[in-house]
Amino acid sequence: MPNKPAIHAHVSDVAHDAWHDFAANNGVSVSAMIEALAPCLKENPTLMTLQDVVMAARKIDAARRRSRGRKKKVE
Repeated sequence: MPNKPAIHAHVSDVAHDAWHDFAANNGVSVSAMIEALAPCLKENPTLMTLQDVVMAARKIDAARRRSRGRKKKVE
């Protein structure tokens, strides 16, 4: 995986569980959810629905899986 900046946060147990439960229930990773939120935060946060974020996160996770698969074949 390319060297990317990291976001670290200390959150309550309730918030931690909520993020991970939501991500698992929607078939995405928490990091993809955070990345999917970025464009909407920068452009217009009122236009993006939670479902839009989930769909974008799925695309991000899929692209990451494909990228990791190509790297393993090259090695």
